[in-house]
Amino acid sequence: MPLSLDKVVDVLKTAGEPTRFRLLVLLSAGDLTVSDMTDILGQSQPRISRHLKLLSEEGLIERYQEGAWAYFRLQQEGETSGLARMLLASADPADPVLLRDDERLQEVKRVRAERAQAYFSRNATEWDELRRLHVSDEQVEAALLGLVGDDMVDSLLDLGTGTGWILQLFQSQYRRAVGIDASRDMLSVARANLDRDSILKASVRHGDIFNLPVEAGDFDLVTIHQVLHFLEQPERAIAEAVRVLRPDGRLIIVDLAPHGFDYLREEHAHLRLGFSHQMMTDWLEKAGLKVEDVIDLKPGDKRNTPALTVSIWLARAAAQPAKASQPAPHKLLVSENAL
Repeated sequence: MPLSLDKVVDVLKTAGEPTRFRLLVLLSAGDLTVSDMTDILGQSQPRISRHLKLLSEEGLIERYQEGAWAYFRLQQEGETSGLARMLLASADPADPVLLRDDERLQEVKRVRAERAQAYFSRNATEWDELRRLHVSDEQVEAALLGLVGDDMVDSLLDLGTGTGWILQLFQSQYRRAVGIDASRDMLSVARANLDRDSILKASVRHGDIFNLPVEAGDFDLVTIHQVLHFLEQPERAIAEAVRVLRPDGRLIIVDLAPHGFDYLREEHAHLRLGFSHQMMTDWLEKAGLKVEDVIDLKPGDKRNTPALTVSIWLARAAAQPAKASQPAPHKLLVSENAL
């Protein structure tokens, strides 16, 4: 989008200050807190906060809250984002100052990854046990990729993102993506995974699945992977997911088919023992979606232990209704005798 002369000058003035430009370079590599940037640049928190405020006011970065922490990231959209990317691309990555900043950034990310791995390791036994109960991730992955297809997804929202697996799976198929999770520990794992794979077009945020911290009608694909069986009212989560879908947008739900593994309630906090096709279809249709496809992934016959079936539902929102054509202006007919 072309910018006015005054706007271009304002952006150049704001980004042209050395510390602010260094902050832009850092934020182009991922989401960071004020504390992270203070450690990297070796400047005081008030000074960093003041620079961030100016960058935010100019629309060059965005801020989001996660509990007591505020995260910042490079603005991905908006009138000034293109100019910001052009300025960043013009900087020499071999510049000694930027190289030193990058070294410190990698150390921050290393510490972040270690903390995430510690949490993941503490819970790995439980997750491994659950994985053994149903089909492999590879089977689910193949089914999901087949459902989404090859067309580029403009905006993806993953609810209950966990480790960020969905964001990683579809990284070559979306322009931007957001993952939402209620667990800050899981968000730390997801951030570490995104950092490791250098996925800069996706971000993760803390949020309530019943009250999402995103705009209505902002996403053309929403995914809910193995989340609904933890909820007392899954239909409310579905309705909230539909709220943020664009017209003709798609919702994909991955969860368990009905089963009798009652111990999952006590040992793994499952509130629902799977969902029937009829139940899920009723909820989706009530929310205004049309079910387009349902896939059941059943464990192979060679398994010696009871196992769970994974179901995948694909539903679509109604397309934007075409605007009614305006009636032609009424022409007053006057008879020749009246003239």
